Amino acid sequence: MSQLGHDRQHKSSLEDLGDFTTTIRIVPIMLMAVVIGAVGACVAWFLLKLISFFTNVFYYHRLSAGFASPVGNHFGVYAIAVPVVGSLIVGLMARYGSEQIRGHGIPEAIESILMNGSRIRPRLAILKPLSAAISIGSGGPFGAEGPIIMTGGAIGSIIAQFFHLTSMERRTLLVAGAAAGMSATFAAPLSAVLIGVELLLFEWKPRSAIPVALASATACAVRRYLLGMGPLFPVPAHPSLIGPVGLLGCVIVGLLAGLLSALLTLGVYGAEDLFKRLPIHWMWWPAIGGVFVGLGGYIFPQALGVGYDTIGMLLQGDVPLKIFAGVLIVKSAIWMISLGSGTSGGVLAPLLMMGAALGGVESLFLPHFGLGFWPLVSMGAILAGTMRSPFTGIVFAIELTHDLNMLLPLLVACFLAHAFTVLTLKRSILTEKISRRGYHLSREYSIDPLEILFVREVMRTKIVALPGDGTLEEAGELIHNDHRPRGQYLFPVVDSKSELLGVVTRKHLMKLLEQMPGQAPGTRISEIASVEPVVAFADEPLRVVVRRMAESGLTRFPVLDPQSERRLVGMISLNDLLGARIQNLEDERARERVLRIRMPSVRQAKPSADT
Repeated sequence: MSQLGHDRQHKSSLEDLGDFTTTIRIVPIMLMAVVIGAVGACVAWFLLKLISFFTNVFYYHRLSAGFASPVGNHFGVYAIAVPVVGSLIVGLMARYGSEQIRGHGIPEAIESILMNGSRIRPRLAILKPLSAAISIGSGGPFGAEGPIIMTGGAIGSIIAQFFHLTSMERRTLLVAGAAAGMSATFAAPLSAVLIGVELLLFEWKPRSAIPVALASATACAVRRYLLGMGPLFPVPAHPSLIGPVGLLGCVIVGLLAGLLSALLTLGVYGAEDLFKRLPIHWMWWPAIGGVFVGLGGYIFPQALGVGYDTIGMLLQGDVPLKIFAGVLIVKSAIWMISLGSGTSGGVLAPLLMMGAALGGVESLFLPHFGLGFWPLVSMGAILAGTMRSPFTGIVFAIELTHDLNMLLPLLVACFLAHAFTVLTLKRSILTEKISRRGYHLSREYSIDPLEILFVREVMRTKIVALPGDGTLEEAGELIHNDHRPRGQYLFPVVDSKSELLGVVTRKHLMKLLEQMPGQAPGTRISEIASVEPVVAFADEPLRVVVRRMAESGLTRFPVLDPQSERRLVGMISLNDLLGARIQNLEDERARERVLRIRMPSVRQAKPSADT
């Protein structure tokens, strides 16, 4: 192997040791993300107007895109039929349009990212917002954010598909569109970035986080001209100091929110299991769910639609107890049934409403720290527990209200709710749907141990190296020696200074030894060795070696000294990398007591001769 080849290979490995792997390629992706952010804001505005339009059509029989709520309709008992009609239309659209419009949007976005190479069909960008607007406009107890996230993601994916991009770059632009939609809907740009990181990106790298942040910021800036400024839910001022009693209350709120989160998740998929037992096509399931929505809306009209006005009322405090009961019983029941039926709609707004209602009940027995204090804490905790996204729950609640004094109470409650659901449920309301489709998704992100372990820590130094000036017969004696290391299938060929000349495989040597009579008796090992081997260096992290194995298709490398760059110091194979992984598992599982408390021994004094 030439000295130049070694220099180039080692230089490449040193470059991989940088803090980040982002390249200049991020610049055009950032520019595309800004465009997607502006488009995403327009999509969010359009969908909100479309929901209002269908609400006016279904409940007031007028062609208007002005804000309207199902609560004020005068249909009486006939209002029960409205959600049934809307759900029937959604079922037909799913059957003959695209089955992907079913559900609340985020699991479908995750599936597109993980299983479809971040490709979303253009028809989904039309059918998803249309079906969601019909579902919510006809009284469906959902939020607009899930469909907006899915639609924004579809727009980002479609734009990306017009360019020569990698799957990772398409994923970044898909998530940029999704974050833009959420940012524009709630005037919550930071929360939109966090939900992209915690739920959709599956990584925390500058190459993806920066474009997503720019798209979210752009969408929020455009929103101010389309929908106005935030906060979406202004609240009365709350104290910055709540003391130990208040923090204990946050503990109670977090645990109760975790319990409700678990019950809601189990309820949604319990309803889905019941619908699957029906002997009819799934196209009719939303209409059946619509019957329950209609009955629930007749009993408690505030349970219908998005319910932003109800959330604002709950956060203002001083709400009748029947409102709390109606949200926790009626709204949660029809939401679980309708979502389990496979109709189209989001989950964030309903979760916010149910969390605020739970906090309202808790405010009856917890210390008073101002109107809406406990509803706001519980609202963030429910989101953190159900979505398994504690940082999103904290920041989202603050961005919706602009109340920074709530940071500490939200921190306690959100992470305890998260802890409760992590310990009681294997999967969240988002990943359970993906699991039911035959896939598995881990939500734990950590540094790969192969990043911090180096070749020198796992390489084998007890190996057989063949002398370049030796003969085939001498090579046969070395590889058949009883003292040779077992499992060595690649033999380095070195000169008198232990500098690498090439490599030869055991299979190739055995084949030549079998043909020994036909070989020239003086054939040197250096003549049959491969002189351009792929190598590793002792100071390289194992991640670099794994990548090199994947690119070359080889699983065994000679290891060279990074100082002399030709001197052989060992061998590394795929089994050695697996051994490094086992070492990491041992670090996680093996328990030991490092420090011990030793009590000084007390010696009894010897009795004197006088006693």
